[in-house]
Amino acid sequence: MTHSMDIRVYYEDTDAGGIVYYANYLKFCERGRTELLRCAGFENKPLMEREGFIFVVRHLEADYSASAYLDDMLRVETSVESIKNASFFMKQTIFCHDRTLFEMGVTLVCVGTNGKPVRLPDNLKEVLKKDD
Repeated sequence: MTHSMDIRVYYEDTDAGGIVYYANYLKFCERGRTELLRCAGFENKPLMEREGFIFVVRHLEADYSASAYLDDMLRVETSVESIKNASFFMKQTIFCHDRTLFEMGVTLVCVGTNGKPVRLPDNLKEVLKKDD
């Protein structure tokens, strides 16, 4: 499954020089992951409240290639690359005018209210496997 969304760079996203602060790329990617799940019909709050699980980041690797600046329009692309019993791996790329600024691979684990890994629900696995 793949999802794309646009994000405008605001003052709050930048340092004093108008350059996006490095940690904000992780926040932009978090929004991309959340919106991918939302588009698939799975929202974080109901999953936690009704199903009793959440997703946590287990591992990530990030590569910063170029800077984004105040007022830039960024595109965050998120794709599900692989799925296991209790986790899945996503690739995320941030572009500005088709120029790659940032790439990240992230492994998310499904955990229950006790903080221990739980199996991904079959319906969620099926949706995440779909090619768009």
